[in-house]
Amino acid sequence: MPGSTKTMAACTVGGLVVVTAYTVALGSSGWLWFTWVILVLVTAAMLATRGA
Repeated sequence: MPGSTKTMAACTVGGLVVVTAYTVALGSSGWLWFTWVILVLVTAAMLATRGA
C-alpha cells in the first residue's frame, strides 16, 4: 500500500473515532456521518485504483 493510500486509510479510521466520540458525547450528527461515508468511499476508490 503506497504512502498516500496508507495516509488516507489512517484518516478514515481516525475520522471514525472522532465521529463516534462526537456522537457519544453530543448526540448524532447526520452531516458528520455522511461526510465519513464519503471519506470511506474515496478511500475505497483509492484502494481499488491502486490494486488495478
